[in-house]
Amino acid sequence: MNKRKIILYIAMSLDGYIARLDGSIDWLEPDSADLKEDDSTYDDFYKNVDTVIVGKKTYDQIVNELAPKNYPYANVDSFVLTTKHETDTEEIHFTNSSVVAVVNQLVQLNGKNIWVVGGNSVIKPLVKQNLIDEYIIAVIPKILGKGIPLFGKLNNEIALTHKKSYVKNCS
Repeated sequence: MNKRKIILYIAMSLDGYIARLDGSIDWLEPDSADLKEDDSTYDDFYKNVDTVIVGKKTYDQIVNELAPKNYPYANVDSFVLTTKHETDTEEIHFTNSSVVAVVNQLVQLNGKNIWVVGGNSVIKPLVKQNLIDEYIIAVIPKILGKGIPLFGKLNNEIALTHKKSYVKNCS
C-alpha cells in the first residue's frame, strides 16, 4: 500500500498572502486571457487526488461566490472543517474534528493523494505538525502589501527539499 500524500497546492502573492484581508482572491485573476492557455499543471495534479480538506470559510466562498452552481470538487470526497452542525452529502463531509485528526485518519485509508485546499487556519496546524508531504505553491507576481498570510508566524523551522520550479512565460 502506497502512503497517501498530503499536498498543499495553493497560490500566494509575491509577498506571501493567499487572500486580501477581507478574504477576497480577486487578485488571482490573470490580467490577460493568454495566461490561462497551455498550463496543465492543475489537471496533472488533480488527477491524482481523491480527497480534499477545506476550511468552512473557504468552502463557503467556493459554493457562494466562486462556483455557486458547479462545486469544483464534486467528483472527490471533501472534508469541510466547521464548528457548526451541517448535513453531509455523499461526497461532502462536515466535521468538527481538528485538521490534524482528519489527516491522521485519512492517511490510514487506501486512496489517492489528499489536497489541503486552505485557508490559513487549516494549513498552519499541518505545517506546525510537519504533516504536509508536498508543497506546490504558485507565486503570483503581485505584491498585495497586506492580507491573509499563507503561513503566518511559526515557532519552529521546517526544512524542505526543493524538487522543481516551473515558470509560465507570460510574454
